[in-house]
Amino acid sequence: MGVNLRGRSFLKILDFTPQEVRYLLDLAKNFKDLKRSGTPHKYLEGKNIVLLFEKTSTRTRCSFEVAGMDLGCGVTYLDPGSSQMGKKESIADTARVLGRMYDGIEYRGFSQELVEDLSKYSGVPVWNGLTDQFHPTQMLADLLTIEEKLGHLKGVKFTFMGDARNNMGNSLMVACAKMGLHFTACAPKELFPEEWLVETCRKLAEESGGSVTLTEDVTEGTKDADVIYTDIWVSMGEPDSVWEERIRLLKKYQVNNEVMANAKPEAIFMHCLPSFHDTKTTIGAEIAEKFGVNEMEVTDEVFESKQSVVFDEAENRMHTIKAVIYATLC
Repeated sequence: MGVNLRGRSFLKILDFTPQEVRYLLDLAKNFKDLKRSGTPHKYLEGKNIVLLFEKTSTRTRCSFEVAGMDLGCGVTYLDPGSSQMGKKESIADTARVLGRMYDGIEYRGFSQELVEDLSKYSGVPVWNGLTDQFHPTQMLADLLTIEEKLGHLKGVKFTFMGDARNNMGNSLMVACAKMGLHFTACAPKELFPEEWLVETCRKLAEESGGSVTLTEDVTEGTKDADVIYTDIWVSMGEPDSVWEERIRLLKKYQVNNEVMANAKPEAIFMHCLPSFHDTKTTIGAEIAEKFGVNEMEVTDEVFESKQSVVFDEAENRMHTIKAVIYATLC
């Protein structure tokens, strides 16, 4: 029986079967081919979508806007100051208003509960562009990139280094467990994922042929890995006061040449971006001056190396988001 996602919200990968994820990846590949060949695909003309951003973003906003316009949708962007959501108007009321005007709603912000409520009350598909707990659209882009670069998903040895209990650590563990990859969280114990999610993912991995491992040992965690993945050490919305403690905890989990040499020779480096691999950003310069750290989660040498696929990964946000919009609205 074919996969039908019409009318579904896309809130977290946990909600979708491996077959449904596979369908979205194959659909994204098709849209990527159409985009690159210059073939028009305005399959959703007459539809309108709205993008609600409590947390700003380059890739998420541009991916949703271009994907929507490529499909023929009207696109409205609302930044943190352009909506009364949660201030003068409840989430439920906002959802019911927007659901009368738009065919789909994207939300990027803080609370997973909020995006779930938008879906509950709006009556239209809602897409999670990022919350503090999960980042499902990034997962599709990551899986597509791995498959493009390595030729397969099942059996891939995947290592995430850094804060493994943030939205990226959570989501990557889920995505790998669903799709049969061997996931390793390489992090200090203080930053391991929550136990309930680890146990959930281990059960999923048993079904898919994958596995879930947690380790504090960098050598053990990166040995013969196919993919080395990292993320920034302090997420948007966290207070500046956590920088000192996070640097202390994660300094030894930096992705550098030694880490990449311990992985397989053909291993790829991935990062969801933005990345603090030099001091050419305001925050990067401030951290360097305050703590003497010129490169944080990844060295510039690795970031700019041939093993780095971060910009292919970033492009794939657009193609996979297009697949999500189309599949849930068509």
